[in-house]
Amino acid sequence: MSRVLTRFPDHGYLVCNSYTRSADSMPANSDLSSLSVRQLRARRRRLAASLADPQANLEGSLVSQLRRCGKEGCRCTQGELHGPYVYLSISRGADRRLVYVPADLAEAVRQHLTLSEQIEASLAAISAINLELLARRQLD
Repeated sequence: MSRVLTRFPDHGYLVCNSYTRSADSMPANSDLSSLSVRQLRARRRRLAASLADPQANLEGSLVSQLRRCGKEGCRCTQGELHGPYVYLSISRGADRRLVYVPADLAEAVRQHLTLSEQIEASLAAISAINLELLARRQLD
């Protein structure tokens, strides 16, 4: 979790917490170059077998926001904003949107994002192994 304090006055909200899903970097090829082809294939099999259910994959980041309602005389006009409310932030190219996450589903969404990180990390590791096998002309 990282703290983000960004004001968006025209939208009337303040982003205060960000739970960002990020993929782990691929293992360095130097780590793999010391392994035999047999060891590389065994590692690749283990990684593939340990992959989480792809149906759990969920793209995006969780953000927690405080909002203004816009009603005259409300406490939020004095700076005491409503919330925090949790949203899933989704970005695809220039298209960005927020999907409201009910409080009772926030933990499930966090778990899906964590599983997605694990899936991406495993796939990156498998790709690095395949790249090493290709460099050795042993890709099957």
